[in-house]
Amino acid sequence: MNVCIGTAGWSIPRASAAACPGAGTHLHRYARLFRAAEINSSFHRPHAASTYAKWAGCVPREFRFAVKVPRAITHDARLRRSRSALEQFLDETRGLGRRHGPLLVQLPPSFEFDVRAVKRFFELLRSTFNGSVVCEPRHATWFSERADRLLRDFRIARVAADPPPVPGANQPGGWPGLVYFRLHGSPRMYWSHYTADFLEDIAARLRDGPAERWCIFDNTASGAALANALELQRLLSDVTSPYGSRLGK
Repeated sequence: MNVCIGTAGWSIPRASAAACPGAGTHLHRYARLFRAAEINSSFHRPHAASTYAKWAGCVPREFRFAVKVPRAITHDARLRRSRSALEQFLDETRGLGRRHGPLLVQLPPSFEFDVRAVKRFFELLRSTFNGSVVCEPRHATWFSERADRLLRDFRIARVAADPPPVPGANQPGGWPGLVYFRLHGSPRMYWSHYTADFLEDIAARLRDGPAERWCIFDNTASGAALANALELQRLLSDVTSPYGSRLGK
């Protein structure tokens, strides 16, 4: 089962420190428990390729990093006239090497589905990047067959987000070869812990699906993300460990 469970970033809150024992940086300790993390800091500022390479060197070979596309592209330029910024970003993230996971294209809530602008951007992206891509739109116009068809054409999955900003946003969409849950915390975004029943439901949805399945907890403000990720991993641990071998063997 190829399921990647992790958090946005890899900070270890004090309440969860005992669950992440051992020496090393937070990333070293985090990567002993999980097989994935989402790099959100790339949304706010660039990182040198050497920084990405340093992170890649801290984790096991099976580990993968999802990387959030900069806001300069998604929010400021709104996907237009972004060739230079995109090329710079992709050059930087190539420092991850084989530990490069999906790119995350999160769009502002006001970004309506504009087929010409979106198609032009994804053509540009696919001309230089052949890996996994997920898109997190938050405007109701994206949740249509037309938008889904365009995402499928470019092999781009649509994020299943909680809480859903519009009806249907909590369901995967777009290209079916990748499922990517982003769990922001509910009812209070970024703060709330998820209930046991909710995590059981997510575990059931992750057990069956395409070859590549991700679940990232973004409820980091109160430290809930790491605890929820550990619990979800425990619910799935009767199948495999984070690194693919049977637990207890």
